[in-house]
Amino acid sequence: MKQYMTVLQTCGLFAGITENQLLTMLSCLGATVRSYEKNQIILSEGDAAERIGVVLSGAVQIMRVDYYGNRSILTELQPAGMFGESFACAEVARMPVDVVATEDSEVLLINAKRILHMCSNACGFHNQLIYNLMKLVATKNLIFHQKLEIISKRSTREKLMTYLMMQAKQQNSNSFTVLFDRQELADYLEVDRSGLSAEIGKMRKEGILECRKNQFTLLR
Repeated sequence: MKQYMTVLQTCGLFAGITENQLLTMLSCLGATVRSYEKNQIILSEGDAAERIGVVLSGAVQIMRVDYYGNRSILTELQPAGMFGESFACAEVARMPVDVVATEDSEVLLINAKRILHMCSNACGFHNQLIYNLMKLVATKNLIFHQKLEIISKRSTREKLMTYLMMQAKQQNSNSFTVLFDRQELADYLEVDRSGLSAEIGKMRKEGILECRKNQFTLLR
């Protein structure tokens, strides 16, 4: 596990926990590292919602696919990003989403029950771990509400501008890079790709924004 310490120590789940404690903790929790190829499913809708994952390398998307195969991207996670914690803490029986590697990736997987229930060793760092987990669940709830704010807008333009303004604020610049390519951005905004491209073209002509691939600049 030592080769992953730099990433793990930047993950909010392990905040306030030293490297030596972390090595002991991961052994106590029975944590495992697994590798996934690009587009391979890590967790499928319908799987038991019992594992928490931390991205060690690569990138991972959480998405919903409806009955007709339409994809909605909920979020993309980079190294140190975490998934599955909200469902595990809520004791949801089955995963309501898919978790997919969008690049060749390595993921740390932990059975959530090993975190939520103190072990017989009564490890001193366990209370910190539970505190960190609850804080992360609350933060993810705020992110979910941001997504709702975006997709609740009526038009493609309103959804796009709401998203871009949020990104500009988060990155503290009117020029910024988004995580998604054009199809993924359409899936995230829950709009048609061709309609999104047409709207971006109109906004460029109107002098509202400039863009090149996944780089955007808000002009006004």
